Amino acid sequence: MDIDARGPRFGAAVTTVVLAVVLITGNAWLLAWQTLAFALGAAGGVGRSPYGWLFRRAVRPRLGPPTAFEAPEPPRFAQAVGLLFAGLGLVGLTLGPGWLGLAATGAALAAAFLNAAFGYCLGCEMYLLVRRVAVRVE
Repeated sequence: MDIDARGPRFGAAVTTVVLAVVLITGNAWLLAWQTLAFALGAAGGVGRSPYGWLFRRAVRPRLGPPTAFEAPEPPRFAQAVGLLFAGLGLVGLTLGPGWLGLAATGAALAAAFLNAAFGYCLGCEMYLLVRRVAVRVE
């Protein structure tokens, strides 16, 4: 079942703010929260993430009906990619090296910002590329 395309973009906007605060403050607890949000989105789909829940309960009812839908698999894959980078960032911020924490968090922030500001989901594009390569290999 396709999902409202505005949901993942809303989640990316919240993620952008969270990751920017992490980079400014170095708050590992906040990055742990974001890592958990990515894990829930990767495991259950973007609708099962905290930001997906917030979108469904508080934002979507105030918007008009959706006009664009998308398959749930690419955003779910993007959540898994975000989980990887946030996890690396968390390791870097808590155990070191610090540059790893900053670089991985910055990469996740850049991808979230691209989606939030321009509707370009880098993880979704990676998913489509992997699918194309996998089809050619078969």
